Amino acid sequence: MEKNYLMGEYDIIVVGAGHAGCEAALASARMGKKTCMFAITLESIAMMPCNPSIGGTGKGHLVREIDALGGEMGVNIDKAFIQSKMLNTRKGPAVHSLRCQADKNKYHIEMKKTLEKEENLDIKQAEIVSLVFDDLCDKDIGLDNNGFNNRVTGVITATGAHYKAKAVILATGTFLRGKILIGESAVFSGPNGMAPSMSLAEQLREMNFDMRRFKTGTPARILASSISYDKMREECGDKKIVPFSFLNEDVQRDQISCWLTYTNEKTHKVIRDNFHRSALFSGNIEGIGPRYCPSIEDKINRFSDKERHQTFVEPEGLDTEEMYIQGMSTSLPEDVQEEFYKTIPGLENAKIVRPAYAIEYDSINSLSLKLNLETRHTENLFCAGQLNGSSGYEEAAAQGLMAGINAALKIDELEPFILNRDEAYIGVLIDDLITKGTNEPYRIMTSRAEYRLVLRQDNADIRLTQKAYDIGLVSEKRFAKFKEKKALVEAEKVRLNETMIKPEDSKEFLESLGMPEMKRSASLAELLKRPEVTYDNMSKIDKIDIEKRLRGHAANFLEVEIKYEGYIKKQLAQIEKYKKLEEKKLSQDINYYDIDGLRIEAQEKLTKIKPRSIGQASRISGVSPADINVLLIYLERKRRQG
Repeated sequence: MEKNYLMGEYDIIVVGAGHAGCEAALASARMGKKTCMFAITLESIAMMPCNPSIGGTGKGHLVREIDALGGEMGVNIDKAFIQSKMLNTRKGPAVHSLRCQADKNKYHIEMKKTLEKEENLDIKQAEIVSLVFDDLCDKDIGLDNNGFNNRVTGVITATGAHYKAKAVILATGTFLRGKILIGESAVFSGPNGMAPSMSLAEQLREMNFDMRRFKTGTPARILASSISYDKMREECGDKKIVPFSFLNEDVQRDQISCWLTYTNEKTHKVIRDNFHRSALFSGNIEGIGPRYCPSIEDKINRFSDKERHQTFVEPEGLDTEEMYIQGMSTSLPEDVQEEFYKTIPGLENAKIVRPAYAIEYDSINSLSLKLNLETRHTENLFCAGQLNGSSGYEEAAAQGLMAGINAALKIDELEPFILNRDEAYIGVLIDDLITKGTNEPYRIMTSRAEYRLVLRQDNADIRLTQKAYDIGLVSEKRFAKFKEKKALVEAEKVRLNETMIKPEDSKEFLESLGMPEMKRSASLAELLKRPEVTYDNMSKIDKIDIEKRLRGHAANFLEVEIKYEGYIKKQLAQIEKYKKLEEKKLSQDINYYDIDGLRIEAQEKLTKIKPRSIGQASRISGVSPADINVLLIYLERKRRQG
C-alpha cells in the first residue's frame, strides 16, 4: 500500500480551526468554494485558550467590521455572551469599543454548529503534517513570471491521507512547535494541553520560510467557590445591551458579574523573590512576548514604581466554576503561583484548578506576505492569524476572513480584496503587518488608525457591507436589510435638518438638561449637536410618532454623524490627500536597484515588500521621504515616456 493515498479534492483547504480558521472556512464556503477545514481536534474549534472575551478597545471595531463583511464572530458572541460592556464611553465615539464576556464553551459549541451546517464546508479531525507543492521554478531565472518558485496543491495528514486543493490557508494559531513553560518545566504542547504541530513546523523551516518565535501566556484558573467576593469590587454589565452584530437589534440576557481586585506589595515581593525561577528571566523562553499584555513578573520588573496592578476576576461560563484571573499571566512555577495568588484580596483561599503558563510557538515573518495574505514565493498559499505575528482572537478572525475571501478570488482569477487604511481597522491591521512588519505579537489599538473618527464601530456596515455584497459574501436578505437601514437613516437626517424648533418649545427641555435656552429657532439637527442632547432624549420635543423613530444601530450611527459632522468633514479631507498617494500605483515588476537616487536600504526593503503604491511604500520602515521623492520622479518619467 502506498504511504500516501488520495482521499479527496477541494477548492480550498483551511489548516486550523481557531478564530482565523473558522472565519476563513466560512468565507470561502459562502463564496461558493468547496472547502475543508482541518483541526488536530474538533474541540479546538473557536477555542478560547486565554481570555474568555470578545472585543475591547480597537478589537471591538474589528468584530463589527468582520460582521459587516459577512463574518461570524459578532453573530456568535451575541449568542454566547454572559456580560456586555461598552468601553471608553467618557471619550469620543471614535474610541467607543464594545466588549463581551463569553461563555467560552457555548461560544465553541455555537460556532461548531454553524460550521457543521454550512453548505460547501467539510470539517475533519486530522493533523496536517505537510503541504504538497508543484515546483514552478525556472532553473535559469529562479522564479516563474509571477515571482513564485512553487505552488501549493494540497496537504498530507498524519495518517497518510492526501487531499488536493487549489489553495491552502494556514491558520495554525499557537500550535506550530508549541511549547508550554511553567517555571523550570518545558513541554512541547499546544494550548490547553492539546497536541502541538511539529511536522508541519519542521517542513516550513526546511523550505526556508522566514519563521520566528513568539510567546504568549495565560493566567491561572481558580475555583469560584474558593473566592471571597466581599473583598472585591463588583463589575456589572451595561443595563442597555448593545449587540455586536448589525443583524441583531435587541438582545436580552441575564448578565453575570465580574470582580475587580488588586495586587499589593506582598504579591510583588513573592514574585520578585522568585524572578530567577520564572521561565521569562531564566533564559528558558526564547520567544518574544506581547508588549501590551505582559506577564505579571514582567509588569513588576518593568514598572517597579507601581504599588499595585489591577486584576479582574471573570467567569469562564455558566456551566463551570472556573474563574479567569485577568492581568496575572505568568510562567512562574506552580508553588510560587500558589503563594502569590493568595496574597491578593479575595484570593486568600484560592484553589487553582489550572496553573498559569507561557506558550512559545512558530510564526511567519509577516513581511513575507502580500496584502492579500498570500505568501510571496508560494502561489495559492495564504496565512492568517497568530501565524502572521498578531495576538488576539479578533485580529486572527479578521485575517482569517480576508484570507478566505482572497483565496476564493484567486481561484477565480479575480482581483484581490484589499481594504485600505482609510476604509477599515482590518486595513490598518493587515497593512501594518505586511508593510511595517512586527517584532512582537501585534495588537490592534485605536491609536494605530490615522482616520479613526471615520473608522468608528457604529458605521462599520455603512463602510463595508456594500463591498462584501459585491464579492458575493453577503446574502441578498442581509443586503436588503442593510439598504433599508441606510435609507431610513438618510431620510431621518433630512427630517432632522428640516424640522425647526422655536425657543419657547425647547425651553423646558433644555432647562431639564441644565442648558441655556435658545435665542432663535433651530433645527433638530442643530439641537442634537449640543453635548447634553441625545437622539433618545430629544424625543421629548420631537413630535414624530415614536414608532417612526430610529432605534439601535441606526439611531447610534445617525447621532454620531450629526454631532461630529464638522470633524468628520475635516478627516475626509485628510483622506483625500492620503488617497492621492495610494492611487499612484507601483508595478510589481520594478527593479528598484536600477533606480538612481534610492538608498541601498530603501532598494532592499522595496524589493522585499514590493509595495503596490507610493502610499504603501511611504509606510515601509527604512524608506525615507527622500526615497519617496525619487520614486515620484521615477513614476513621472515613466508616464512621460508613455
